[in-house]
Parts: sequence; C-alpha cells; structure tokens
Amino acid sequence: MNKSTASLAVLGAALAVCTQFAHAAPDWSKVPKRDIHVFFPGVTPIEWLMNKSEHSGRSGLNKGESCAGCHEEKGALSLDLKRLAGKELEPVGAPKTMSFPVGVQAAYDKENLYVRLTFKSPSDAAAKADKEDKAPMHEVKAAIMLAGPKVAQASQVGCWATCHNDVRSMPGADPKKKKYVANASVADGNYYDYFQWKSGEGGNGATQVDGHVAGERVNKGGQALVKAEGENKGGVYTVTFTRKLSGGEGDLALAEGQVIPFGVAIHADKTVHRFHHVSLGYTLGLGAAADIKASK
Repeated sequence: MNKSTASLAVLGAALAVCTQFAHAAPDWSKVPKRDIHVFFPGVTPIEWLMNKSEHSGRSGLNKGESCAGCHEEKGALSLDLKRLAGKELEPVGAPKTMSFPVGVQAAYDKENLYVRLTFKSPSDAAAKADKEDKAPMHEVKAAIMLAGPKVAQASQVGCWATCHNDVRSMPGADPKKKKYVANASVADGNYYDYFQWKSGEGGNGATQVDGHVAGERVNKGGQALVKAEGENKGGVYTVTFTRKLSGGEGDLALAEGQVIPFGVAIHADKTVHRFHHVSLGYTLGLGAAADIKASK
C-alpha cells in the first residue's frame, strides 16, 4: 500500500468514526427526565370535553387554558379517576391501575430527534383485545403523537383532537372507523404525526409504526422514524425512538428552536383502540423552553 492509499484509508476510517458518533444515541444518564402521568380516559372524546354539562373545564378551554394547566398539580394529576372508572364513562370495564408515571427524556442533533420513555406497565386491564395484528399479540404498545401547526387547540388538548365519539370502540360507533382529525389536511398542517413501538408477545416479534392521523389513522407511509427499540426488565419498559428531523408525507418537519404539542399513549396488557392510558397535552421544545426540553 502506497502513502496516498494509506492516507485515504486513515481518512476513511476517521470519517466513519465521526459519522458513527454523529448518529450515536445520547448518553441518557445526562439527559433530564420528567415524569408525565398517563391515565385511562374512559369514554371522554373531544365532544365530551367541549360539552359544558359533562365537563366543566370547557369554559377554561374556550379561554385558552390547557388540560394540563387545570389537571396537573406539582407534577401529579388532579382528576376524578373514580368517575372515569365508573359505568357512566366506562361501560365496558376500567383497569385497576387508572394512572401511572412515564419518564420522558428527549435529545436532538443535526439530523435526529431521540425520545426515551420509561414506565412500569400494569397488567390489570379489564378489556384485553389486541387484535390489530394476527400474530403476535402485543403485550405493550407505546406511541408519541406530534401535532401539526394547524391542529385546533393542540397545545391545549394534546391528542384529544383525534378522539371522537363516533370512532371504533366508542359506545354504538362504527367498529371500522379509525381516529381522525376534523377537517384534516396534511398539506396544511392539520394532522398528527405519530410513531409507535409494539412489543410483540413475550419479547418476540417487536415492530414499529411510522404513520399519521389525518382524515383517518394511517399506520404506514412515514419515512422519518429510523428505529424504535424497547426492552422489558422486571416489568419496567424502556422504549427509545430515533426519528429524523425531516421525512416524507405525514412526517412533521422539525427544527431547532421549534416547540411542538405532543402526547403519549401506552397500551398495556394487550389492550387495543381506546383502552389505553394517555397523557394530557404537553409541549416538546428542540433547544427551546417547553414542558419537555430536548437537549442538544
């Protein structure tokens, strides 16, 4: 090997190392963590939220207040969980664990957003019916939804703009109707980008979803999700998402300084559709002040 070839080889190796570090996941021990409590919502679609006779908080929402601003106190939820578990708002059956914390961490670099969720998954669901895939069954699913810039009240209500009283598993609704956004338009930014990790059963058959919710939920087509990884240690799940800052249709374009409304959803104990635990609406900031500030 001559000197020129040797120099090129060294340069190539150095570039490979640099590229490896540029795309490496963050050191999570150095990334701040915030607990966000998810809860079982029962039959409380957006129409219920905006009905004053059902939900007194409608007045606050009309004034620009957020769900979290009313229902979160010192990092804990202030909700009537007994009402959510009652027959009035859960005719099928509520889980015994109505709420649990999810540790949320976020970081970013020039190309990717990294989000890490840590939680102990309950196993006491009343409705266990994960049939979204024939095989394997999914013991746990974890998802994040990012709101487009034109979603009405997204910074106030989180993912509730996709939850309607006529979607499947709601009482008397069409069993084939999926989540949707009213007057949705991907081109205009009135939609949600979402990505999800599915555990499989017994740790086997884990999969990932890169989709969006517009006129209906679409579980494919996204090009931004690089990978979704999860592990279960003694019932404690750690799920890590690596997502490009930009992608294809349905992938919300992200940039430094941006603040995005988002929500978290956990399907525990082989549940499906609305039988999940969800967060209130929060904000994610890429180097900007927000409920969750992604570290650079």
